[in-house]
Amino acid sequence: MVHLTSEEELIWQKRMRLKAWLWWFVWLFCISFFMMCWQAMTRDTMWVFIYDAPTQAHDLLDRMFPPRWSYLPTLLKPLWDTLNIATIGTLIGIILAFPIAFLAARTTTPSTLFVRPVALFIIVASRSINSLIWALLLVAILGPGLLAGIIAIAFRSIGFVAKLLYEAIEEVDQTPVEALSATGASTLQIIDYAIVPQILPSFIGISLFRWDINIRESTILGLVGAGGIGLELQASLSVLAWPQVILIVLLIFATVIFSEALSAKIRQAIL
Repeated sequence: MVHLTSEEELIWQKRMRLKAWLWWFVWLFCISFFMMCWQAMTRDTMWVFIYDAPTQAHDLLDRMFPPRWSYLPTLLKPLWDTLNIATIGTLIGIILAFPIAFLAARTTTPSTLFVRPVALFIIVASRSINSLIWALLLVAILGPGLLAGIIAIAFRSIGFVAKLLYEAIEEVDQTPVEALSATGASTLQIIDYAIVPQILPSFIGISLFRWDINIRESTILGLVGAGGIGLELQASLSVLAWPQVILIVLLIFATVIFSEALSAKIRQAIL
């Protein structure tokens, strides 16, 4: 804006005086809030460990390399268990998520007052709890082993798949649905012939994406006793066998890259 002084000299200001003050208070609030958060985060921090962290990290890397390659055959069976946990858990999750998605979608639910809220509650409950926490609870109930890991992955997958799928159902073109309804088709026939063909590409993409995520999540479930390669990682960490630890980390890294590439390739081929 232009401001005129008593000598009628033109002075350019970026903002009006009131606006400038408002911006000043906004910046003051943001900086104060940041400082408050920083103090809360670092309240219990022991800075002596932070200063020493580069030395400790260098020492740890020295102990990790070279990896103990002779340990690799021992890891193949746990790695296979991990892939089974991810794959079977994903399949169970998809099977359970499919009807839940139809019950949650506004366009296909039998009741928006009673059935839909229950379906949405299942979805939210599944998505709210991490796979590791599901595994922790299931190991306490079922005991350690692959079964706890498979069910944990399945429980976590239900919410993810069902949420994305019911949103896809609500966005389908209603023209085929109305045409079939006009012919007197039943609800199952409408779902089978008008809705499923439209959501099938999304369903395949969502399922493959979830399987890809589950490969990553199943690698750490062994830390709480749910089987797989995470169990070997926990055992190696507990005895400070760092060359074994780095070998397991590299194997997990390679598995995740392979699963992502495979998932992307299948999606390209199918969709």
